[in-house]
Amino acid sequence: MSRFDYVTVGHVTVDVIGAEGTRRPGGGAFYSALQAARLGLRTLIVTKGVAQELEALLEPFGKELEVRVLPAQHTTTLATTGFGAQRKQRVLAWAGAITEPLDIDTSILHFAAVARETPHSWQGHAELIGITPQGLVRQWGESGEIALSSLEPSALPSRFDAAVLSESELACAQWLTAGSAKRPLVAVTAGARPTLLHLPDGSVLPVPVPPRDEHDEPRDDLGAGDVFAAAFFIALRDGRSAQDAAAYGNAAAAVRIAGSGAQAVGTAAAIAQALRR
Repeated sequence: MSRFDYVTVGHVTVDVIGAEGTRRPGGGAFYSALQAARLGLRTLIVTKGVAQELEALLEPFGKELEVRVLPAQHTTTLATTGFGAQRKQRVLAWAGAITEPLDIDTSILHFAAVARETPHSWQGHAELIGITPQGLVRQWGESGEIALSSLEPSALPSRFDAAVLSESELACAQWLTAGSAKRPLVAVTAGARPTLLHLPDGSVLPVPVPPRDEHDEPRDDLGAGDVFAAAFFIALRDGRSAQDAAAYGNAAAAVRIAGSGAQAVGTAAAIAQALRR
């Protein structure tokens, strides 16, 4: 595998949206990789599913992303209804865990679990390793309805530099920000409220999100946390402070939710404009 700037590992999903059943690409590996690509990074997604289905789904983004599909009988498919904290999802199909050996050569490696699939081991080189463990605190039964469960330390790679998760996900993984040993850098997103940075020294720093016009309601927030994570990890790799990196991630998420779907993922110029607000 040739060297990349940004590699995401996780399922690219088929998102079935609302009662109308619109199908579009989703998953943290997709949204994060697309944000990295639109910031000018050479980006690769390592995913698992039905290659022909994923290639068709990602065809509009083919000039922006490189994709390696590990074969599976199914592509992970999620039915999604609602918005924000009221969102509900069901697993309609699952591609299975990524158990194949991974040989990575990248500047930033991002484990972006959406449905308990990411591995805890790999080989190769990465300068910065980020995780979004959303999919590792999910469980589902025969109905496919997703519920939250505790995050097991054994599910994570032995080394990672930064983590991004939501408030509800942190409730399932409080050990990430607890204990007397040196902690990882953890950013906890909270919608329109400030992102909370849990710093390695145990302190907590709030980072406000860009203000929104009262008439400018978000159209669609799917992938906003993943977009935040990519911008956050990239800013950290570029040497910005944790606070500046979180502000950059907040601006990237604000750009994403101002539009609809993956096409709303912002460029560097759009994010800079949101940051100036």
